[in-house]
Amino acid sequence: MELDKAAMTAPATVIGVKSWLAYAGVLALAVVLFFVALPLAFLWNEIAAACVLLASALIVGYRFLSVRSVQLYYDDVGVWVVSGVLPWKKGVSGVKWRDMDDATFVNGFVSWVTRSWTVRIGHRFTKGSEIVLHHIARGRQAVETVNALHQQKIRQGEVD
Repeated sequence: MELDKAAMTAPATVIGVKSWLAYAGVLALAVVLFFVALPLAFLWNEIAAACVLLASALIVGYRFLSVRSVQLYYDDVGVWVVSGVLPWKKGVSGVKWRDMDDATFVNGFVSWVTRSWTVRIGHRFTKGSEIVLHHIARGRQAVETVNALHQQKIRQGEVD
């Protein structure tokens, strides 16, 4: 049986990343660590301050990269989320088109003002396998894209 190489290498399209609001938490953490914990450590001694500085830089850097690593994308098989910075934390999870229920976003005043949406991609058989992402930039458009593609695949008979 010969596999279709074009289908195997179908490009993935990124439709969602974390918004600026997700980075605000990292900024708040950085302010606490560098402008509160570090000066307090200097009051104790310089070695403690150096340790706090190093630990703070590592923690803030990791949290920043962790937020940045989250991507919502789709391909011919389904909708997926890739995330993780460290090799043992990297991973992909998702919902195949054939198992998808619907895509929704949480609408509210804060979402509207910040343009940061909570996106849910439902699994029609289990709630534990669905995708739920908070603070997604252009989340409304991502949901509209996923629902339109899902309906297109249903109409074309690609999905049961």
